[in-house]
Formats: sequence, C-alpha cells, structure tokens
Amino acid sequence: MTELPVLPGFPVSRPRRLRATAALRRLTAETSVRPADLVLPMFVREASTEPIAISSMPGVVQHSQESLIKAAHDAIEAGVGGLMLFGVPTSKDAIGSGADDPDGVLNVAFRNLRAEFGDETVLMADLCLDEFTDHGHCGVLDEAGAVDNDATLLRYASMGIAQARAGAHVVGTSGMMDGQVAAVRAALDAEGFLDTAILAYAPKYASAFYGPFREAVDSSLQGDRKSYQQDNQRSTREALAEVALDVAEGADMVMVKPALPYLDVLRVVADASPVPVAAYQVSGEYAMVEAAAERGWLERERVMLETLTSIKRAGASTILTYWAVDAARLLR
Repeated sequence: MTELPVLPGFPVSRPRRLRATAALRRLTAETSVRPADLVLPMFVREASTEPIAISSMPGVVQHSQESLIKAAHDAIEAGVGGLMLFGVPTSKDAIGSGADDPDGVLNVAFRNLRAEFGDETVLMADLCLDEFTDHGHCGVLDEAGAVDNDATLLRYASMGIAQARAGAHVVGTSGMMDGQVAAVRAALDAEGFLDTAILAYAPKYASAFYGPFREAVDSSLQGDRKSYQQDNQRSTREALAEVALDVAEGADMVMVKPALPYLDVLRVVADASPVPVAAYQVSGEYAMVEAAAERGWLERERVMLETLTSIKRAGASTILTYWAVDAARLLR
C-alpha cells in the first residue's frame, strides 16, 4: 500500500471521518438550505372558480382566489419564507391596464392575502406588464413595435403603487428597463410606501428555460425579449453593472434569473452585492427534473435538494422555487 506523506509531529488527516455519520455531516455542513430561505411562486387566474393544472409544470396550478389562500396557508405552515404572485387576467390590452387596476386579478389577490395573513409571511409582487399586455412584452410598445423604455417606466410606477396599496410587502421589478428601480422607488416614496421593498431582477436573462412559465401565465408573446433582457453571451461585467445601477437607484435586494444555468453569474453577483441576493429556479429547471423523475430517470427529492443546495452554495440567500413547499417539508 502506498503510504501517505506525514508531516513530522502531525497525525494523518482523514476528511472522511467527518462524513462517517449523518450527525457528523450535519454538524460540519458548510451549506444548508432552510425553509425560510425559500419563496413559492404562485399563479392566480381571474374569474377562475377552481385550480387549473399547468400541463408543463406537474403539481403547479393557476389558482382561484379561494384556492390561493388555502395554498398560502399550506406554504406558511411548512415554513416557506415568502410568496411571489403572478396574475393571469381574462383580458389584455396594449398598455397592460389590468396591472394597476385596483380590481385587477393580482391586486385583488394581494388584498385577500394581506387581509388573511397580515405580516405573517412576505408577499412579493411581480412588477411587470408581460402578463397583462396583448403583445406579451414587458413594456409599452412604440409606433415601430419596439419597447418604449421611458413610457414603460410610467406604467411600472403606477403598477408599483397599486401593488403596495393592495398589500404587497415587496415589489419585484422584473422588466429589465433602464431606470425602473429609480422610477418605482420614487413613486412608492411619494405615496408614503417608504417600507415597501424592491427586489430588482438584475440580471435577468432571455432564457429558453422560461417555456413552461409562458403556459402558466397564458403569455401572448411572439418573438423574444433579447432587446431588453440579457442573452447568455453577455459578460459578467454587464451583470455587475446592472446590479450596481439597481442598488444605486434604491434596490433592497437583487435577483439572478434563471438560477442553474447562471450559477457562475450568481457567484460573482453575490460576492459583489452590498444587498441580499436571490435566485429564481425557473419553470424549465423545475419541469425537466419533474419529467425525468416521472420516467424514473432521477430521484426527485434528492435532485430537488441538490439543486437548491447548489444555488445556496453559489451565493443566494433567498431562492424562488416551485418546490418551496415540498422542499421545506423535507428540510424541517
């Protein structure tokens, strides 16, 4: 047997000793995911009387207002740290009027949840127009059909106020418009919502992993969003520039989206950011594991926890995941 080199006066170190039992592994773990680190994305459909299954996301539904409250109860009971809401309206138009309508599906949902739970959980709002526009883009279009950045900021400001007024604790600026955080922060402050936090999606990539999400929100998008979201060939320098701008404009948290394809970006952002960093384990990440597990190719629960741990290890303090409730129950 080949002998290991031994330093004079020192015994042989054997790292396996610290992996010998489950208790030792827990004691010496460097990375752990807590239920409170997880945020559950949820979809609520206007005029729906019962949950509607999303075929490409097994186990995920478009909720009715009533089933949303029940599912929120389950998530809170499991220890999940927060809820991120997306609306699915029955009608759409060019400027996304339903986004800031007090009686729009998303704002009604926030009023109901805030009345039910108060501050018991963190209610997060997706602040973007794509769910509400008939063209499916994240902003208002100009005469040439391109997204008009500054006209969109006015809509975001109005949407942020409506969401805060309805009861959202956090608004998630996800449209990747230049100046969106400053516009929303100024609008919130002017209306007295000084404690409403902003989660800035910085950076957010024009990813192929969003496919199932588009079914979940009945997206009207034709084409892509590469003119305002980052593509996967952008440098990490640009990601850091986005983060720096959003923090300077008043972001309280930043988020990398998607998570797994951009763990390298997440690590760089986490190392540089002066504010907490979140990551979104998006619909495609969820769907591909669920599909493989259904076929018996992967062990669902092990892969679920392994992917979440990888995101936490890369630097995320908060993880948005459709597995939030299942994972929280496993982690308790």
